[in-house]
Amino acid sequence: MKSDTILITGATSGFGKAMALLFAKHKYNLIITGRRAERLEELAKHIEQEYHTNVKTLCFDVRNQKEVEQQLNSLTDEWKKVDVLVNNAGLALGREPVNEALLSDWEQMIDTNLKGLLYVTHTVSAWMVARKKGTIINIGSIAGKEAYPGGNVYSATKFAVDALTKSMRIDFLPHNIRVSQIAPGAAETEFSLVRFHGDDKKAKAVYHGFTPLSAMDIAEAAYFIASRPAHVCINDMVIMPTAQASAGHINRTA
Repeated sequence: MKSDTILITGATSGFGKAMALLFAKHKYNLIITGRRAERLEELAKHIEQEYHTNVKTLCFDVRNQKEVEQQLNSLTDEWKKVDVLVNNAGLALGREPVNEALLSDWEQMIDTNLKGLLYVTHTVSAWMVARKKGTIINIGSIAGKEAYPGGNVYSATKFAVDALTKSMRIDFLPHNIRVSQIAPGAAETEFSLVRFHGDDKKAKAVYHGFTPLSAMDIAEAAYFIASRPAHVCINDMVIMPTAQASAGHINRTA
């Protein structure tokens, strides 16, 4: 495989799917991961037919450490030459205050957004260190920069991603590995539908009255980061809709 290789977690929808399509368009080899095997296979088939690039699918849940390690280590040596890792898998669940929240929601967010990112990075970064090259892009959130009502544990996990990105940048400095974060504001994907446990009415209300970011907006940011010259690292990128000034300030008449 002559082209660069990118590994994207959570590639079955939203940002991850958009990134897979965009990087495929630019002729990257792709390793796409997710929990939904059928969606992964459909996406892989589409990419191979449309862009004629190499695609490898790995179906696993980033929350399961053993599964993560087994699936990633099942790759051949050639596929382990990952040039770009995008830690995209993540979710928000609930908007209740701390005293009313579901503990199961907290556990899932911590296990996915934080521990899952660490499990994947632990394995893939070792391959990058051995090659003395690589780019890691962590998908954070404006919720990792500013707290807001009902954000509590989701914000805590994204604040952790922000801190981890900075720490990883230092840890990997001697190994020529770039580490970046993209922190989006309001973006219309399956995010709010998942957050409100499938309540379509509540999910749509989040984006009422303004134009939110799209998944492709974030994919284009990821490609910009990955395609910089080797001496350039974009440490952090906060991206907001024009109608959004902060986590809690949106102009819904825009």
